[in-house]
Amino acid sequence: MTITTTPKPTKSGLRSQCLPFPEVLAQSIANIAPTLTPTVNLALVYASTGNGSWLAYVIATIGLVFVSLNINQFAQRSASPGSLYAYTSRGLGPMAGVTAGWGLVLGYLFTAMAVASGFANYGNILLGLVGIQAPAILLLLVCISAAWFCAYKDIRLSTVLMLGIEAGAVGLILILAAFVLTNKNFAVDTAQLTLQGVTPSGLGLGLVLAVFSYVGFESATALGDEAKEPLKFIPRSVILSTVISGSFFIVMSYVMVLGFQGYKTTLDKTEAPLNVLSSIAGAGFLGVVISVAAMVSLFACTLASINAASRVLFSMSRHGIFPNSMGSAHTVNETPHIAATVAALMVFSLPALLSLAGIKVLDIYGYTGTIATYGFLVCYILISVAAPVYLKRESSLKPWDIAVSALAVLFMMVPVVGSVYPVPAAPYNVFPYLFLVYMAIGVGWFLFLRSRSPQMVEEMERDLEAIDLKFTELRKV
Repeated sequence: MTITTTPKPTKSGLRSQCLPFPEVLAQSIANIAPTLTPTVNLALVYASTGNGSWLAYVIATIGLVFVSLNINQFAQRSASPGSLYAYTSRGLGPMAGVTAGWGLVLGYLFTAMAVASGFANYGNILLGLVGIQAPAILLLLVCISAAWFCAYKDIRLSTVLMLGIEAGAVGLILILAAFVLTNKNFAVDTAQLTLQGVTPSGLGLGLVLAVFSYVGFESATALGDEAKEPLKFIPRSVILSTVISGSFFIVMSYVMVLGFQGYKTTLDKTEAPLNVLSSIAGAGFLGVVISVAAMVSLFACTLASINAASRVLFSMSRHGIFPNSMGSAHTVNETPHIAATVAALMVFSLPALLSLAGIKVLDIYGYTGTIATYGFLVCYILISVAAPVYLKRESSLKPWDIAVSALAVLFMMVPVVGSVYPVPAAPYNVFPYLFLVYMAIGVGWFLFLRSRSPQMVEEMERDLEAIDLKFTELRKV
């Protein structure tokens, strides 16, 4: 494997300034995949938090808004395909940046694995309506291959497709929510509002998966070269995607827990909760339509995750962290085609192996989704620490900035602690330590490269500084 130690020029070869604001927002929204929470995530959160599910989403939303504000300290000043990897490097230096980059790559890849597994689950739910079942590995292949093609071919094809899919799916789910509330005569659920049966440990564990519902909200930052007005569109997308999705999650968690009250099967024991909820609310016709929408939304999230992962891999490769070939752009499509191909292959491999080993796709979803969350949590904490350091160096630091940083770190530490204490059941008890091994390998690899080529760090810093300088000059014009 040949590793380059010289960063490529700032000009990336990606399609320049081609995406308007709706399509930049679509990248973050699709990576969050709001449809995913009521169709899959909420049942897992409910298993831990019960009547406190809505509160878990309130806490997660507030925490991630603070993280968004820290990200936007960078996003309103500079933009590149490197996303939080580049931002953290600017604030805390290359070592912290590479650590964030490794966490971000794992986060996006494992998110793609999780949602592709969700696609396979809903694919068989729909096929079951006509008495057919397909091997999970085949459905995984269909989903990931189609996502790879879009990521390889054209970024505009990807974002326009994702925008339409998510808008339609969320609209259908909100219609179902109206049916549920009408069916319940808009009753106030005091059990939820008084947090009946909720324990601090359950809430902490539920927060890990609640945070997973939002991961990818920052992925618009990976479109730094492709957004038309990056310093305006990207910060707006980061904050709006968090607020819009968070509001949707809080409403749907309350409505779904209310809707399942008195039903023979609890929410956390249901493989297709929206289908069941449709029947309970007397709107069974919506169940199949929403299942189709959910399946397509899961595909959109797979695509968004591969888009984001490929751009982080692309940027890190141009700084010598990964093979030089992944840092090249397609001469016609102007996409990071090799990085997208590598990402897609990795996304398919692990779920396929687990499926062949007899593990259910919903279990694969839970496993890979939990591990993905750890990668994002590391990035969110690092970027929140990096923001005030960066602002101080820029002579722009205010007391409010320090408070926002501290609050973001505090909120993100809740799911970090909740993932290890109290000790979760196997195999979830092992995942934090596997993640630490992965991160140690990433840091060790960087230290090895740096020892072999000491100038690598200086060249990396010079390249990132050149990007900042370019936008500083643009802001003066």
